[in-house]
Amino acid sequence: MKKVLLVTASLIALGAVAPASAADLAARPYTKAPPPMVAAVYDWTGFYIGINGGWGTSHNSWTNTAVGGVPFAPLGEGSHDADGGTVGGQIGYRWQAGGWVFGLEAQGNWADFKGSNPSAAFLLTNRTKIEAFGLFTGQIGYAWNNTLLYVKGGAAVTDNKYSGISAAGALVDSASDTRWGGTVGVGLEYAFAPGWSAAVEYDHLFMDNQTYTLVTPAGVNSRTDTIKQDVDLVTVRLNYKFGGPVVPRY
Repeated sequence: MKKVLLVTASLIALGAVAPASAADLAARPYTKAPPPMVAAVYDWTGFYIGINGGWGTSHNSWTNTAVGGVPFAPLGEGSHDADGGTVGGQIGYRWQAGGWVFGLEAQGNWADFKGSNPSAAFLLTNRTKIEAFGLFTGQIGYAWNNTLLYVKGGAAVTDNKYSGISAAGALVDSASDTRWGGTVGVGLEYAFAPGWSAAVEYDHLFMDNQTYTLVTPAGVNSRTDTIKQDVDLVTVRLNYKFGGPVVPRY
């Protein structure tokens, strides 16, 4: 009888302990794996508007072909550089396909490019001044995330004033014109904040030869000159792009 009671007590003790042991061995809670890393990639697609400023120089070569309407054999009058500052704005649209970026842009600038040289044919000084210019270009470039290297090309227009000045500083004759040509350029642009980017750009304008009749202040035909013009520009640009600046890439 004593042995039966001892076995019964042992079984009761094991039954009391078993539930506690099962609770201690409960399954660990499930922890979800972290999401994959997402890289923010700058998207150059969209409309943009901006401002620019910098420096320019225009090389101008004058060749006389007539005096008072009477033709002469071409006679070189010399050349000079017209230098100065410029400020303006640009507007355009870009679209991106992979790393390649394509775009169209219109730019208009005020300019103050001035220069002169003594004429080799007459007793006066020839002076050139560019007061404004415009560029209408297409672009193609390649982007490394928020850094874009691009080339551009298209049409260019300059607003010019040409004049002859006497030794006493008086105006002898003058002409003005808006002339068309071509342009090529290259730029490096960096997006430094959502929507905002800054760039450095170089452009060369091929304005070719144009012939002008310079007249006196009284409106009398003075002389006819063919003037060859080229322009070099270096500008710093600040652009704001409309639309989302980044897209997720897994």
